Amino acid sequence: MSKTVLHKADTRGYANHGWLQSHHSFSFSSYYNPHRMNFGAIRVLNDDVVAGGQGFGTHPHQNMEIISIPLVGDLEHKDSMGNTVIINEGDVQAMSAGTGIYHSEYNKNKEKEVKFLQIWVVPNEENVIPKFDQISIRDLEKENAFYQILSPNEEDAGVWIHQDAWFHLGKFNNGKEASYEIKKAGNGVYVFVLEGEVEIEGQTLTKRDGFGIWDTDTIQVKSRKPSKVLMMEVPMKF
Repeated sequence: MSKTVLHKADTRGYANHGWLQSHHSFSFSSYYNPHRMNFGAIRVLNDDVVAGGQGFGTHPHQNMEIISIPLVGDLEHKDSMGNTVIINEGDVQAMSAGTGIYHSEYNKNKEKEVKFLQIWVVPNEENVIPKFDQISIRDLEKENAFYQILSPNEEDAGVWIHQDAWFHLGKFNNGKEASYEIKKAGNGVYVFVLEGEVEIEGQTLTKRDGFGIWDTDTIQVKSRKPSKVLMMEVPMKF
């Protein structure tokens, strides 16, 4: 029988730094909840809003897979690998920090906010050579179906990371149904509702709710409103 965990949107940690408002699905910085440390290999899921012209100064990372998914606006990324790029809605970026990298992220626009998800996944191999990967996923989009935006395989659709993880997005009209098949035995899925309302395993989920499910092979999703859903499949043991 499948196991589940529900994280309603209003139970997340919250930090207001003025220039940054951040909701934390898992313990992060000053937010600590011993029952919310991770979901499998997902260590961090931050839902960030950055004020115009503001951002994260240069800071280090090591031995972590860092995924950025912009939702609104333009985010400027610079790193110690020599990359200077703009990430905006419809893009996905992944960095393997490995032996160590530095990077910064700033809101490119002074007049409007940037909203983006920052997700950290524990790698399956430490001290790899750092790498950077960013793509547009606009050509991958499907209606009323899940489409892959991340995997462990460089040749597959989407970006790739050093972990047996698969991320999918789905955009659904009201009343549409879809199923998600677990890619690897022992993995679980953390569902994060970006917009709308869906039902999974008899549980109704609304905007920014998180729902983890494991010890199952298939997950059935039904939209109750026009919805956008992020599915993050990761190893439960790592």
